[in-house]
Amino acid sequence: MAVKRIEPDEAARLMEDGWRYVDVRSVPEFEQGHVPGAYNVPLLHFEAGRGMTPNARFLQVFQAAFELEDRLIIGCKSGGRSARAADLLSKAGFAALVDMRGGYSGEIDKSGAVVCAGWSARGLPCTTECDAGRDYDSIRSRDGEPD
Repeated sequence: MAVKRIEPDEAARLMEDGWRYVDVRSVPEFEQGHVPGAYNVPLLHFEAGRGMTPNARFLQVFQAAFELEDRLIIGCKSGGRSARAADLLSKAGFAALVDMRGGYSGEIDKSGAVVCAGWSARGLPCTTECDAGRDYDSIRSRDGEPD
């Protein structure tokens, strides 16, 4: 079953109704700015000299942090990683999730034109502060596995 894609404005409304926002960008991207109250579980990690590499523990960490019935909004930078993550999570049994189109920064096409303005471009609240227990180091410690 395909995961529903929503725009940032709808994501903001869902958060007001108790949905949780999970940012699947890398830790450095998350630290530069994110949706207030967001959780950070990177689909990919940034490694100096190598670029973006898969987070081999993504699903394991996610399953330790969230229940299958939790209402979750999955977001990233522009919508690509969140779509992949949402598909993976849906296949793992997470049923109450949506993918936020446009991500934090906005979705652009191959010509560089904005296709969908992201969270920050719409003037929605942004922060560099992270609520306790929502950063990746805290979240990954919940599964009890060493790195």
